[in-house]
Amino acid sequence: MSGAPLLVEVTRGELAESVHRVAACAVDAKGNLLFAAGDVDVPVYLRSTAKPFIAGAVIEAGVVERFGLDTREIAVMAASHSGEPIHVRAVQAILRKIGMDAGALQCGVHAPSDDAAANALRRAGEEPTALHNNCSGKHAGILALCVAIGANPATYLRAENPAQRRILEFCARLCDDDARTWPVATDGCGIPVYATSLRRAARAFARLASLTEMRDDDAAALRVVRDAMIAHPQYVAGSDQLDTELMIAGGGNVASKAGAEGVHGVGAIAQACGYASKVLDGNSRARGPSSIAVLHGLGVLDERQTARLARFARPAVYNRAGCAVGEIRVSTHVAVEKASRVV
Repeated sequence: MSGAPLLVEVTRGELAESVHRVAACAVDAKGNLLFAAGDVDVPVYLRSTAKPFIAGAVIEAGVVERFGLDTREIAVMAASHSGEPIHVRAVQAILRKIGMDAGALQCGVHAPSDDAAANALRRAGEEPTALHNNCSGKHAGILALCVAIGANPATYLRAENPAQRRILEFCARLCDDDARTWPVATDGCGIPVYATSLRRAARAFARLASLTEMRDDDAAALRVVRDAMIAHPQYVAGSDQLDTELMIAGGGNVASKAGAEGVHGVGAIAQACGYASKVLDGNSRARGPSSIAVLHGLGVLDERQTARLARFARPAVYNRAGCAVGEIRVSTHVAVEKASRVV
């Protein structure tokens, strides 16, 4: 389905200095279209937005029971975390329970994205490790899957590894796709990343929300992941992050997962619907304004919840002196009005 994408403008004074285009889609668990903007049927690499489904494949293999994982550790497996101490401890706990250490992680090293955590490392004279990588929880989960099914953990990044085949097949079932034919490339952290349409991605998130229209074992695994994410939103992203604050504002109704290059997925439990979006130029600053506008229009977020998320819905643009000189906002009310009409 093609149509006009959402427009998110970056203002400076009275003028729009830049404009980002966003494709977005919302469906119910049966795949009925609730909202569409832009082309929602072209392949999009979901990047980290797929992490709840990757974690679902891990959970389905029985790792919770075998290794005694708790809900915080499950949440961090679905995370793009900011490298705060709580995240590092949760990943360490997973690795310890499966008999491994940080040396098994092949996700690469970067500094924590959380400023306080990064500054604390510098003050301590310590260097970041793979534990601080935002994808380390996912990688620890995949290593747990390898141990559980007898796959080689040394090759867990390869698409032909049985753990990755299991993950791709699980994700494909949720998207009504074919894991043998869809586009697969390499993600920023090294694992296989698949591409599917926003329409199909939205249906996967609708299934995450409703736990219907899929196999019973898939639903049981997704329930564990969904409930862990909602119970521990801080572990899914971090302090003052969109996913964290959106799930807190959602009050137990919303499971949210952002991905690189401006991708976003949301499951809304009470509405039994899923939402997926992509900022077409990959700039993540348009993600919050567009997602919150559509979720408000769909009735997923009420006025109070939307107001609580104002700093993500209309973030200020600051100059070097710290003065607000503009904002980032959906350029018209089309998103809200169209979503309300379709629903």
